[in-house]
Amino acid sequence: MSKLTASGVTKVYGGKEALSQVSLELEQGKIYGLIGRNGAGKTTLLSVLTAQNPAASGEVLLDGQKVWENPKALSQLCFSRELNQMSGNTSNALKVKEYLRIASVYLPCWDQEMADRLVKKFGLDVKKRISRLSKGMMSMVTIIVALASKAPFTFLDEPAAGLDVVSREQFYQLLLDEYAESGRTFVISTHIIEEAADIFEEVIILDQGKVLLKENTQELLERSIFVSGHEQEVDKATAGLKVHHPERLGRSKGVTVLLEPGESLPDGYDVSVQKPSLQKVFVALCGEEAGHENERD
Repeated sequence: MSKLTASGVTKVYGGKEALSQVSLELEQGKIYGLIGRNGAGKTTLLSVLTAQNPAASGEVLLDGQKVWENPKALSQLCFSRELNQMSGNTSNALKVKEYLRIASVYLPCWDQEMADRLVKKFGLDVKKRISRLSKGMMSMVTIIVALASKAPFTFLDEPAAGLDVVSREQFYQLLLDEYAESGRTFVISTHIIEEAADIFEEVIILDQGKVLLKENTQELLERSIFVSGHEQEVDKATAGLKVHHPERLGRSKGVTVLLEPGESLPDGYDVSVQKPSLQKVFVALCGEEAGHENERD
């Protein structure tokens, strides 16, 4: 099975590390969720993995071959970037049909029939310029490029941004249908964690340019617990366990615990134990870290 591997990847902007010694392996036939706070380096990581941006150090390999300036490897990759209405974006001057035509030239596995079908399904006006589209319509363009690319490794940056709830459900179903039919690998960067959690086979949490966690989503949730109750009882029940994101209200306290193999919460304490959502686990792991900046990555 094909694998895309990053080893010790570092990327520097203006003297600051956007990515720091990132190493991870992406396997063929999985849907990965890439989540992190604004400025964590998600978009930078996707651009380096797909050789749209060079790394300062480290390397990215597809089945043992470097992807940088390697047409054979690049033909297997697609990074469908989030579109925006910034005036400096050269894509904005293009009409939708021109944008899709350029994509078809650069993506050798392009499926024109699928692109045409999705344009019709989404009701896109292909004669409109990118700059004249709503945020939701821009997202639809990026989704069409990603799915019609037929690239074995396909990366989507905030594909659901701007979509209403009905369109988001349509997107998730289209993605699952394509995944079931083709066995392609999808990596989805998103802030809409709860809706997408069920489709992620594995989740990658990026924090301040580093991979904080990469794990099977279900296994992560199974070993995660939220313990709440009187502060003293919670402290006693979780003594010796690694707790995250303490939440206090008067004398009550709640903490998130990620149990390691062999660990369990002892009996005999007057506490409430709940299973947290993926979003709550993410907040517990990244919500209190120092040094975050409120910026887009």
